[in-house]
Amino acid sequence: MNDSPGWASPGSAPSDGKETAIPRPSEPQDGSGPTGQWSPEQPPPGQWSPPSNPGSGPGTRPPAPGWGGGPQRQGWAGPPPAAKPGVIPLRPLSLGEILDGSVSALRAHWRTALGFSLAVSVITQIAVILMQRYLLPEPTSVDPNATGAEALRQATDSARSTLISLAPATLVTMIATLFTASIITVVISRSVLGRPTTLSDAWAEARPRVLPLLGLTVLVPLIMAAIMAVGIGPGLLLGSEAGAALAFLGFAVACVAMLWLNVSFALAAPALMLERQSIVAALRRSAKLVRGAWWRTFGVLALTWLLTFLLTFLVSIPFGIIAVIVDGTDVSEFFNGTAPSFGWSFLIVTGIGEVIVSTLIYPFVAGVMALLYVDQRIRREALDLDLARAAGLPGYGADTPRS
Repeated sequence: MNDSPGWASPGSAPSDGKETAIPRPSEPQDGSGPTGQWSPEQPPPGQWSPPSNPGSGPGTRPPAPGWGGGPQRQGWAGPPPAAKPGVIPLRPLSLGEILDGSVSALRAHWRTALGFSLAVSVITQIAVILMQRYLLPEPTSVDPNATGAEALRQATDSARSTLISLAPATLVTMIATLFTASIITVVISRSVLGRPTTLSDAWAEARPRVLPLLGLTVLVPLIMAAIMAVGIGPGLLLGSEAGAALAFLGFAVACVAMLWLNVSFALAAPALMLERQSIVAALRRSAKLVRGAWWRTFGVLALTWLLTFLLTFLVSIPFGIIAVIVDGTDVSEFFNGTAPSFGWSFLIVTGIGEVIVSTLIYPFVAGVMALLYVDQRIRREALDLDLARAAGLPGYGADTPRS
């Protein structure tokens, strides 16, 4: 949305390594010297004695209130509060303000945000249930008494079956997350400015960016998979005990590299949506915004992931228990090594729980990402001034200097 004021990537912003212009006094008009804008008529000298050390001689003014000689006035209490045209104040945000801003935006636009998220979650869960019932193979049974090569073979077959079963559901969930994130990012950008939005308006702005966002969503996991392959590949090729140790070491190094890149690329999606960046440019833009604030970004993301995990746990566990009771599944089947056979009632009840979780988590996480992007641009590029101008706030004209 760089066609509206505020979101365009600045050409010479502090994060690009360039300094902003510093306002200076106006030049003298008569050429007599650097007098600036001082008036030729000045007050008498006796009225300009230092206020913190008032004298007692003739002609000395008594100390004015607020300088130590009287009660403090409200004008000296501190800077005025930041402007808040929408869900967040236009200044650097705290962790609580980022989380609360995401919730406030969803509450203010619940028809657009939660309604769309609910529809996407229902369609996604129906597709997942149908695939689980008709398309996916039966889980591989594991003999708990197997040992040696047979145990290793069964574990390998079970892992392969699990990956095959999870792949379609993961793909469908990724597409659902993509559509939800595109809409929510637009909703957040409007909420920051205090502007209303409808689903049709949000989709009209998000639609041209869906395919680039899909490319970004596919590219990042491919990068992570390549890093993991490079990390564990040499050890697996050796095939000995030394190779196993090398694979474990490569796995640890790859995990660290993947974590660092995931945090560095966390703001790529908002940059791609709001600044109309290309995929590669959005990744570079995200890395630039996160640079110097990696640990803070990681802390915000870690807390967000923890909150989503807790919400998933609190909702999924009760629905899972209810599903087992309604379906009449024998609990012993979960522990005897055989794959339990679930009926329609189990899939439907657990699907309802997944819909509730997805409806709340998808927009919340997308909102946190968008507001974290806004916060980093405010801190590095004084985006608050551009947003205040775009919101039409008084006192933020085009000549307002950046801080």
